[in-house]
Amino acid sequence: MTDTVPRLVVAAPSSGSGKTTVATGLMAALAARGLVVSPHKVGPDYIDPGYHALATGRVGRNLDAYLCGPELIGPLFLHGARGCDIAVVEGVMGLYDGAAGEGELASTAHVAKLLRAPVVLVVDASSQSRSVAALVHGFTTWDPQVRVGGVILNKVASARHEALLREALEAVGVPVLGVLRRAADVGTPSRHLGLVPVAERRGEAVSAVAAMAAHVEAGCDVPGLVALAHGAGALPCAAWDAAEAVAGVPGGSAPRPPYRPGRPRSQAPDGLDGAGRGPGSGPRVAVAGGAAFTFSYAEHAELLGAAGAEVVVFDPLRDEALPEGTRGLVVGGGFPEVYAAELSANEPLRKAVAAFALGGGPVAAECAGLLYLCRELDGLPMCGVLDAGARMSERLTLGYRDAVAVSDSVLAAAGERRRGHEFHRTVVEPGAGSGTAAPAWGVHVPDRRVEGFVRGNLHASYLHTHWAAAPGVARRFVERCRTS
Repeated sequence: MTDTVPRLVVAAPSSGSGKTTVATGLMAALAARGLVVSPHKVGPDYIDPGYHALATGRVGRNLDAYLCGPELIGPLFLHGARGCDIAVVEGVMGLYDGAAGEGELASTAHVAKLLRAPVVLVVDASSQSRSVAALVHGFTTWDPQVRVGGVILNKVASARHEALLREALEAVGVPVLGVLRRAADVGTPSRHLGLVPVAERRGEAVSAVAAMAAHVEAGCDVPGLVALAHGAGALPCAAWDAAEAVAGVPGGSAPRPPYRPGRPRSQAPDGLDGAGRGPGSGPRVAVAGGAAFTFSYAEHAELLGAAGAEVVVFDPLRDEALPEGTRGLVVGGGFPEVYAAELSANEPLRKAVAAFALGGGPVAAECAGLLYLCRELDGLPMCGVLDAGARMSERLTLGYRDAVAVSDSVLAAAGERRRGHEFHRTVVEPGAGSGTAAPAWGVHVPDRRVEGFVRGNLHASYLHTHWAAAPGVARRFVERCRTS
């Protein structure tokens, strides 16, 4: 593994321009040519990496400069790209859109600069001709440190339209590396929180990815894109390693030491090895998976394994009991509202989860996991660990959060700071810290409020966090699993 892995960033002027189609299609096209492709996504998105994993056969990994800090972007990238021939990074929103009120922080442009990677700008060219030159000129000159190495014109109507666009762009001096015609049959379905995850439509998703690959092959200069990726600069850092991160950090929010290259980790699509287990042989930690719980970062399972846990995935839609010998439970994000009837119908597992949690077993639940632990969801019985009801709402709650732990818990000591992300259309009533539970977080950005529930060894919250930013979280949780 070297620090000069060829790489490029697929960006756009705005959301809806076609980044996901181009990035996923390019990943699949490169993989079909026999290249080992490392897939990445800027920001906290959990869904796009699932399509990336399907396209490449490798774990789709996030690069989030807000949640993890700019200093970890290079190391986490190199960790994911070990042994790869090329890496493709899909951007988020518009090229220069970052965390609200934080300037460039966590924008695609910021990550591209941290990775010293060239950018390919995907432009929705529908309803414009000569104006495309002004748009591309603005994006290529706004920040001289961002190297836009080419443009892919999307949703081009005809050969005449293409000729007008190419003529306009000649004066800008940015190569046109692809022209994609309008294609209604290329893409993926969406709903209230974005694309439908791969786990919910695997057969259709395979066909969708194949269609994206064919679309990119037909309309893009794939060798030219590969050549552009080879122009990326060397990174002045070493790859992140879960074992060294866990061993080298004395506290969950303590300063991080430099990272040194370590052994390659598993690259199975679920972030675990072929048996669905991490490398640890200590306490067994059951991690919820399946179609209802698809939101997770691969590094979480790696950190749990590095902290000594044996990680086992179970499916709350299908399994009627927790894995035998479970000593800790992690229930991450996903779409329980879509599967509320099926989750409710699995009464044996609901009772097993309740018995484990109420009996003092360590539980870490975020967002979807919080809803699953409530008394009910949209009127349907859930696990009843929390005396609160959850329901869908019309309001979308979305954005980065700056928070401080209010209470000691299995994930944090009181007073520790975390950065997180919220993304849901549900509400929980009564709210944070109700009943016998204490609040989990004091959220300072964008508003001041308390959030989540802490009771004994239970931590349940809407806040998504990235444990690579505080690897002591994994060690703290596994230690609680050993002693509880």
